[in-house]
Amino acid sequence: MAKGRAIIHEERCKGCELCTTACPQGLIEMAKHLNAAGYHPAVVTDQSKCKGCALCAVMCPDVAIEVEKEEN
Repeated sequence: MAKGRAIIHEERCKGCELCTTACPQGLIEMAKHLNAAGYHPAVVTDQSKCKGCALCAVMCPDVAIEVEKEEN
């Protein structure tokens, strides 16, 4: 099964929360801290469970998410 790693560029994130609903694994939530722009950025709660589907990256209007995929 494919594995992946979602990389969220916090400085680009505007806290729209679209990625939180797009992740079928429910691995993304909003951080408690603020980024430099004053938004609560998205964070991945458990990288080891990421399947690399990239739905979060596709949904992100600010291109703040990259997904690296690796085949086992």
